[in-house]
Amino acid sequence: MLKNLKLAPRFTILLSLVFISSIILTGVILSQAVHHKAKTEVADQGSLIMAMMISVRDYTSTNINPLLKSRLETDPNFIRETVPAFSAITVFQNFIKQPKYKDFYYKEAVINPTNPQDEANDFEKKIVKQFWNQSDLPEVSNFTERSGKQVFYTARPIVIKDKSCLRCHSIPALAPKSQLAKYGSKNGFGWKLNDIVGIQIVYVPSEEVFSIAHRYLSLVMGIFIAIFALVILLINFLLKRTVVQPIRPMARLAQKISNEQFSADNYEEAEIESLEKVAKKTDELGQLARLFQQMAHAIYAREQDFAQQLQQLRNKSEQGQGYTPTSNNRIAYFKALQQKAQTIRNRMKGTN
Repeated sequence: MLKNLKLAPRFTILLSLVFISSIILTGVILSQAVHHKAKTEVADQGSLIMAMMISVRDYTSTNINPLLKSRLETDPNFIRETVPAFSAITVFQNFIKQPKYKDFYYKEAVINPTNPQDEANDFEKKIVKQFWNQSDLPEVSNFTERSGKQVFYTARPIVIKDKSCLRCHSIPALAPKSQLAKYGSKNGFGWKLNDIVGIQIVYVPSEEVFSIAHRYLSLVMGIFIAIFALVILLINFLLKRTVVQPIRPMARLAQKISNEQFSADNYEEAEIESLEKVAKKTDELGQLARLFQQMAHAIYAREQDFAQQLQQLRNKSEQGQGYTPTSNNRIAYFKALQQKAQTIRNRMKGTN
């Protein structure tokens, strides 16, 4: 199909194919890059919040708990501020009062919690079991749905490493009376040192981040398509001006020579003169134009010389001057030469 097209349309089709292939390849690469960047962004947000909650828990265990420890036995009301999980959740609730973080969610999901509000749901229980099966796994993160929206979660195991935790969670007899009075003696007990009792999990909304990323992707792809389209138009314009237009006079001249339409009239002279602009160039097209000029002049001179000689012989033959067998043979020779040239041209036309 392309072989039957002219040079300019052929280049347009080839460039368009390259353009479409480049668009597809670039779209795939940019899409993967944008998706990776968006995922990294939400993962970083989740890791940052998780680190903040761990710091709150550590501060409560190290600084707050010792100060209030003595009051757990004497105070009739259970002091929740001594529980690291309560401190972390309270700080997080204040944190999400900011509109920017209102859709974030943090939970300390436990299999056997003291407070029923902290009980792990089915999804969170699966993550806890995953940590049970892979005790050396430090963190789990992935995408999921929460309340019908896509979120990115980051979860870490809650491991009992501090013996002080066993006072409230080993057996009811060791627990503070205020704790038993508030939560009872059925839940939140039986924990052991180094047990994985639950997970800290942060849910980060990801739909908005990915929506922004996709808008940027569309913008970049639009700019890329516009630039590539302009490049194709520019290449076509330069191709026609620097290659196609200079070749046209040479193609017309070659066609006239092939069809035996090359003569000494003004039109052919104009065709030869049209090559002068191209022949003045120093590039390959200029060199080719100069060769065409030389060829045209040579063919023109040979045809003129051949026609003059043949006309002279005919005049002599008609006037009876110098008519000899030799002259007759020369006329026959020129006619036979002319016929052979015509035969060769016809064969070349048939081959083409």
